[in-house]
Amino acid sequence: MAALEMNAEYFGVSTLQLMENAGGAVAREIAKRFVVGSGVTIFAGTGGNGGDGMVAARHLSCLGYEVSLVLVGSPSDIRREIVRRNWEAVTFMADSIKTVVAEDSALIPKVEGKVAVAALVGTGARGPLRHPVSDAVRILNGTSCFKVAIDIPAGVDPDTGQVFGEAFRADLTVTFHGAKRGLLEAKRNVGELLVTDIGLPREAETYVGPGDVLLARKPRPYETHKGDYGRVLVIGGSETFSGAPYLAAMAALRTGVDIVYVAAPADTAHDIASMSPALITIKLKGDHLSTDSCDVLADFIEKSSAVVIGPGLGLHKETVVAVRELIGAAEKSKVPLLMDADALKAFAEFKHRVDSPLVFTPHGGEFQILTGRELPKELEDRVELVRATGEELNATILLKGPVDVVSDGKRVKLNRVVHNPGMTVGGTGDVLSGIVGALLSQGFDPFRAAVSGIFINGAAGDFAAHEKGYHLLPTDIIEWIPNVMDDPMSHAAVRRVQGS
Repeated sequence: MAALEMNAEYFGVSTLQLMENAGGAVAREIAKRFVVGSGVTIFAGTGGNGGDGMVAARHLSCLGYEVSLVLVGSPSDIRREIVRRNWEAVTFMADSIKTVVAEDSALIPKVEGKVAVAALVGTGARGPLRHPVSDAVRILNGTSCFKVAIDIPAGVDPDTGQVFGEAFRADLTVTFHGAKRGLLEAKRNVGELLVTDIGLPREAETYVGPGDVLLARKPRPYETHKGDYGRVLVIGGSETFSGAPYLAAMAALRTGVDIVYVAAPADTAHDIASMSPALITIKLKGDHLSTDSCDVLADFIEKSSAVVIGPGLGLHKETVVAVRELIGAAEKSKVPLLMDADALKAFAEFKHRVDSPLVFTPHGGEFQILTGRELPKELEDRVELVRATGEELNATILLKGPVDVVSDGKRVKLNRVVHNPGMTVGGTGDVLSGIVGALLSQGFDPFRAAVSGIFINGAAGDFAAHEKGYHLLPTDIIEWIPNVMDDPMSHAAVRRVQGS
């Protein structure tokens, strides 16, 4: 939900609007069940869920209900601007809404009226409730009022339904947009479950946005160690191409992995080593990938957390055979695999359902080689073909084009916003492969890695174009990757400037 709300904001539907819609929906549900003039007590936290409760308080008061709102916590703990604005609105309505600030448990008042509403913590909360919220829940549970939970009962894990200690026991839970999985598992605490629309546009789910990056950022606590954030093996390069594997490898590093190995023919590997001391190069025999190197590479595949194969690889007959063996080694070790460019073309000669997490990143011509089918002109037909191919090959397909299409055979995401004409320069696809490979190595599933990778790559390209115009180098894009990952919503400003 946090990701969807961020995407909605990115596409022009503000979180403030969504909060207004959510609180209004709760007020309407209460008004359906209780006569005007009934007493309603709302316990609100200091986060977004509390903001929903504040909006509900305003609407109920305007409808003629006797409303009390208890802020469980200090006003200084309100961090989000949209919650603060709603708190200020509620406190302004001093004639029609009774407000109480309960900074600690001793200040929590008795519940008044026929209805008690818990708007204490939202879907971002995990684990046991803390004081004074846990005490507020205990007091609410002890009343004989009709109890309403906003979005999710406090103390219930929204993903699993696990109940942590003192959890709110609702008669009615009004949740937004869709039923969270945990609500279906905690019926004793949920009571009647009502799913209501709050104006989240379908495009927030259908199209790639900054919220997708939010779902693919691995936390970095202080007690971490080298290797905790992934080891990527890039297999590529040939007597002709040395830049492609270098770009994929550097993009992976900028995305946050700890170690990147680059396996390439010896002369090419020496060139790559001279480009950056941050890369560990594996120098292969000959001037192209062959089966002579497969035993060595199998050992590195086993110690890696993701493999990117294809950038600048070439299509010698021996290389095609070697690709097949390396895919088998990845399957044996269950290591996530990304195939791009020449590896993808090689795979087309012996394709099968790969028994390992897998991403393909073809452009239109490569997709036709992979499937033997020409891409349809209509987007709807193209999406269906990509979905069917993902299902057939047990893989996530990231089809690059004017509208990028990602599907794992079940889910589908599109991108028609994040890219620019400057990204036609050679090497941008290698950068994308490195980004997605890095996310795979950090444990994100192939679909999530591909969807997030599209946004990161495209947004970084837009920042680079904003800085330099459409005269880009792929290395320009790499330098902007950290900025996008740290603050994906910052791309909204670039979009507005570019008029996209």
